Formats: sequence, C-alpha cells, structure tokens
Amino acid sequence: MASSSLPYFLFSSFLLFISASYAAAAKSFWPNAVVITVSKDASTLQYLTTIHQRTPLVPVKLIVDLGGQFLGVDCDQNYVSSSYRPARCWSVQCLLARYRFRRIHQRVEPGSGGFRLEVPVLLFIDLLPERPAVGMAELGRTKIGLPSQLASAFSFHRKFAICLSSSTAANGGEFFCGALYRLLPNVDASQSLTYTPLYINPVGNANVYIIGVASAEYFIGIKSIKVNEKGIKVNTSLLSIDKEGVGGTEISTVHPYTVLESSIYKALTKAFISAATAMNITRAAAVAPFDVCFSSKNVYRTRVGPSVPSIDLVLQNESVFWGIFGANSMVYVRDDVLCLGFVDGGVNPRTSIVIGGKQLEDNLLQYDIATSKLGFSSSLRFRETTCANFNFTSNP
Repeated sequence: MASSSLPYFLFSSFLLFISASYAAAAKSFWPNAVVITVSKDASTLQYLTTIHQRTPLVPVKLIVDLGGQFLGVDCDQNYVSSSYRPARCWSVQCLLARYRFRRIHQRVEPGSGGFRLEVPVLLFIDLLPERPAVGMAELGRTKIGLPSQLASAFSFHRKFAICLSSSTAANGGEFFCGALYRLLPNVDASQSLTYTPLYINPVGNANVYIIGVASAEYFIGIKSIKVNEKGIKVNTSLLSIDKEGVGGTEISTVHPYTVLESSIYKALTKAFISAATAMNITRAAAVAPFDVCFSSKNVYRTRVGPSVPSIDLVLQNESVFWGIFGANSMVYVRDDVLCLGFVDGGVNPRTSIVIGGKQLEDNLLQYDIATSKLGFSSSLRFRETTCANFNFTSNP
C-alpha cells in the first residue's frame, strides 16, 4: 500500500445502514448501534463492504481488515469529487493519524429495511487498490480505525462485533456498539459468547508501522491445542508475544486460512491425520495450498460440517476453549476430496498463529477495545443458525 506525496482532505457525505432494531427513535436519527453488511468474494476469499462516497456519490468496495490501522481508498485512479479539499500538514487530524491521509465525509450503502444515517467526518488515507476492492475498511485498535471513529462520532462504547458468512451468496455483518445479535430463527447469539482477554503486541505488526507504537491487531492467548480433546506437543514459548513483538496468536480477516508456525503446523497435522485414520477417513493427494487432504468417502455431513476430528484452541484455562469443527476446519476442493484448511507459515514467522477467515466464519466475535476483551461463540451452527441469518429488519 502506498500513499500520495501529500496528504489531502476530501469531503462528501456519509451514510450507514442501521437496522431498525438498533436505531434510536427514528425521529432523532441518532443510533444506539450501527450494522454494516459484509459479503464474501468468491475469487479472492476476501470479505467486502460497499460504501457510497464522493460528490456526486459513487459505490466503492472496501476489503474488511480486522487488524488494519486506518480506513483507506485509492484516491489517484478515477477519483472525481467536487468536494475535494487539500489538508494541512501537522493538523490535528494528521497528528491523530500519524500518517499521510485523505479525509472523507462519506456514505456507506444502506441495506433494505433500515435507516440512512449521516456520520460526521471520518478520516481516510490514500491507498493503492487491492483486488477486488479500491480500499480498506480497517477495524484495528487505533484512533482512526473505524470502531474508534464511530465511537467518537456517536459517543459509542469502543466495542464492535463481526459475524462472517461462509456463503458467497448471503451477507454477514459488522456490528458497532454492542448491537443485539439476533439471528433467524429467533436466536440471540450473544447468549453463546465466552470471553477471553485481548492482548496488545507492543511492537507494530503491519507492513507499515511506527517505532514505539503498539500493534493495531487483535491477539489472544492460546495456551495449548487439542485434537479430538487430546493435547498436542508444541513449543509453548511460541504462543506468547516476546518483547520484540514476535510470537502469539493474531485474528485476521485478510488471511483466508489459519497460518501456523512450522513446528505447530506439523504437530497439529500429525495429530489430525492420526485421529482421522482412527475414524476410518483415508488420505488423498495434497491440493495446493493445502498439504493434508482426505477422501470424502467416509466423511459424513453433520450440523457443524464434515464429521472430522475437532480442534480446540485452549485459552486462559482448560474450561475456556475455541472449538473448531468440520465446517470451519475443512475445505472441499472437489466433491470427493476435502482438505484441512490450515497452512504452514514457515520457520520463525513474526506471528506464530494467525487465525484466518475460514475459521472465523459463522462465529460471532465481539471485540471490546476499551476493556481488551474478546467474546466468541464458536460455531453458531450448533444453534442451527449462521451469520447469513442475521435479521437486519428485526425490532427489539
């Protein structure tokens, strides 16, 4: 990603889709919470949201980046807006961003059945586009990440949630300020949340970061890993973040699959293959980018996906764990072949475990930035629902 040689202000209008159940009295148009739809791109496996911005308004696709530092759009290609204004260097906004940026007072495309809400000025930087989008909607724990900007605009708590749909034909959503997570058929997903601390990496973890400024990404503290409820042997020092910012477990929406440090990957796949063999599941040839694949012949379909060994990410104690089942662990590459959706991150990666999008789908994840706490549901399929079943038009 690159910025232009000079920072800029851009002003247009900004609208967010707000489900009727989360708006304050319609007459005041002041929200208690905000909901934005998120889709999955079939070709890139990235998660997208669409905004309307500029003057006159045009639709713009943004990639949802959970750990990104700021909001950004490509301002150099086909950017036409009558409300363009240059920014001043060393302005309050520049100091807040600690980066060259463009400022946009913009709109997010509203969904059906909701209200349109104009949002005060939001700060964007100028980014080179990444296919299939022309910018990034970044949710990191910085002052110019989308959660903090919306919290500032509407006096929200600094809290948001994501619920990513596994379907490319149906949307999931982003929820700001503790919305009621109501899914069809009449499921309150918040009742499924278990809580664990969020950790701050003291060293910037992005391609572009500032020395002395902590990482914007969200980290959790995995203590051990189990396959079919049996622990696997890993170097536990890899599971903690050291003083150089190396190690630990990050949650990411831009990685399609979970990436593991090589020794962790080998231990997990060895245990998974052994447990699958005991279930009479036979190996198949590898299919890139996956090394561990199986014939689907003896794999039955269940409510939570293919009947394969479970994976548990054990957190602060043995009773708190993130369970990963077939729908989140396996990828069908052909009708008769499915693969373990984890990839080898090599030796000495900066982050030992990066939990990717496949493992996040149909899980409700609530990030409380103010208290550094994550609420996670594990698979919503146990409650016979998915993130695609969010009721955008429900009333409280």
